[in-house]
Parts: sequence; C-alpha cells; structure tokens
Amino acid sequence: MESRIMELLSKRRRVELSDPNFTHAAVFLLLFERDSAYYIIFTKRSNELKFHKGQISFPGGGFDEEDVNLLNTAFRETFEEIGLTREDIEVLGELDDIVTFTSRYIVTPFVGFLKHPPDGRLKINKYEIEKVIEVPLSALLDDRNFREELHEYFGKKVPVCFYDYNGCVIWGATAMILKQFLGLLTAKE
Repeated sequence: MESRIMELLSKRRRVELSDPNFTHAAVFLLLFERDSAYYIIFTKRSNELKFHKGQISFPGGGFDEEDVNLLNTAFRETFEEIGLTREDIEVLGELDDIVTFTSRYIVTPFVGFLKHPPDGRLKINKYEIEKVIEVPLSALLDDRNFREELHEYFGKKVPVCFYDYNGCVIWGATAMILKQFLGLLTAKE
C-alpha cells in the first residue's frame, strides 16, 4: 500500500496556500499495518491547549523558524506529542494545504507510514495529548461512519465533514484532511 500511496501523491498537483495573516502548521497523517489491516493514528488533544481543546487531530502543530521547513515541523511536533522519531516514519508525500479560519492556520498535511506498529513505542506528552486513537482504515472508508452538515461561518453556509468511530468524532481540519486522503485512495484511475 505504501508504494501505491506514494505514487498517487506524486502524480498530482498539490495546492499550496500562503497568506501573511495566517500561521503555518504541519501535521502527519500516519498509517501503519497490524495483522494485515491498515490503521491511521489520531490524537485527542488535551483540554490544556489554547486551540482545539479535546478535539481529535493528527500529530502536528505550528511552524517555528528553527524548523526551517514544514516537514521538520511535522517531525518535531510528532516527536513532542507522541514520541515518534524520523527513524520511525517513512514520508510518502503531501496532501493539499487546508485553512482553519477560526484559529487562522494554513496546515500542510504530510502522509507517513510507520515502519513498525506503534505498540509500546509511543511516549505521550500528557500536557498536549490526552490519548492516542488507532482507527482502522476500513472503518474510515465505510460510508456509515461519515456525515456532512452545513454550518455557518462568517455569514456563509459551508459543508463540514464528520467521521464517527467508537464514540470519537473526527471533524474540522482533521476531517477535511482525512476526506482528501480517502478520496485519493478511492478515486477511479
């Protein structure tokens, strides 16, 4: 699957966004294989954080000048939040940038594959992360776990995606990134 995802990501023209009024951030959509099934790692953010308290997200965060580039941001933040290192992750490519209007971020999503299942490898930063959630890819591809609602933002109705899994609701920027990734996997050639 890793080579297929890498090929799909490399064949497309990625949307890159820039706006001086927004802060840049980067996240990792991390896949791994266990018992012939694929999973994606999500984190439940702690209630101590400034933005997106208690929400389900991908590991990642804001760009720091010392990072030099957004891939380094994704690696640094993933290590800080859940203890995974560069040696643990094979980078498969990038998805399109997305915007979070409420917190004013432009988020660059990287797709990575864990070289080994995370069993026993995670070191959770309890200040930032309440828990790690492993969701089977098959559950995310099941239409029964997806819904879309119209919400009003800044006077405009916009569609908002939701994925439900075992009582966890994935929505907002994380759901937009996830929908983009799943759409890439299921698109007809």
